[in-house]
Amino acid sequence: MSISRRQFMKKCAAAAAPIIAESASAMADEPTKTAERDHQTGRLGIVIHSYGIRRGHRPSGFADPLVFLEYCRKLGAGGVQVSLGRGDDAFVGRVTDAVRASGMYLEGIAGLPRDQADVARFNDELRTAKECGATVVRTVMLSGRRYETFDSADAFRKFADRSWQSLVLAKPVVERHGVRLAVENHKDWRVPELLGILKRIDSPNIGVTLDTGNSIALLEEPHEVVEAYAPYTFTLHFKDMAVAEYNDGFLLSEVPLGTGFVDLARIIKLVRDKRPEANFNLEMITRDPLRVPCLGTKYWATFADLPAKELARTLAMVRDTAAKQPLPRISDLSLDDKLAREDENVRASLQFARQRLFA
Repeated sequence: MSISRRQFMKKCAAAAAPIIAESASAMADEPTKTAERDHQTGRLGIVIHSYGIRRGHRPSGFADPLVFLEYCRKLGAGGVQVSLGRGDDAFVGRVTDAVRASGMYLEGIAGLPRDQADVARFNDELRTAKECGATVVRTVMLSGRRYETFDSADAFRKFADRSWQSLVLAKPVVERHGVRLAVENHKDWRVPELLGILKRIDSPNIGVTLDTGNSIALLEEPHEVVEAYAPYTFTLHFKDMAVAEYNDGFLLSEVPLGTGFVDLARIIKLVRDKRPEANFNLEMITRDPLRVPCLGTKYWATFADLPAKELARTLAMVRDTAAKQPLPRISDLSLDDKLAREDENVRASLQFARQRLFA
């Protein structure tokens, strides 16, 4: 039986209240040896999205996870998070050998099953990830941004219903393979909504990919977001952020670690206190600033119940922490310069992490 968007949100929020307070021990799992090793050496992993420009540039070969793994090894990364697809035994063998030789950890990426007919594809991708040595697979429910994708509360409610059905289809597959499925806060759900979904699905194998910057776009304070999600975090998209005002709201940019306003050391402590086995993966997306039009009408189409104080707090935060220099832009650069900037941003972030965060 379908429910209204308001009823859905109230159920999610009601379910989230106890989940924030109760222990996450039911979801706890023994830390993997690779995660323990990486924490001891203090190396940051890298998400494939950190090389979105290079991945789309065919000569780089980054569409091949083995090429990406080797490149990240040379950078000194602790591991990678990358899509492995549906691989045969030969592919699994090559990846397994490469991961073992590199001393790095491996995490997968897979899309949720869209419907019953798509479960076989999802099953194959999880099987491949598991056989390659990945114990965590990151996923998302919405590939875009909530405030850009939906024009009405009804459209968002339909997305919420589809997302729930996808997660229901995914649950037995995830549990059968014994991997941990980590749903990202991907500019789609606010904290009470996503935690309510996790409570409702009720599986120790389904948790969170904690992105340390995304939820700012939904008017959530980033450190409070980390504190709320930390007990349920399987892996992280670790990033620093910079903000600036513009006429319709604010601009939001990923920037090299240590150059934004996010308290990265505080985030590390918050997560490690609750989930010491979670891997920190750099997601340094090199692009023009994102526009968050929170003063426009469309932005509020799916936020009918959001208090005005959330908007006021966010705009005050933007004003107080606004970047002193213009936010970085790359749209006018040549492809070669874009590729160079992307690589520079990743290297600078890794260096900062080694010297200041994970020393």
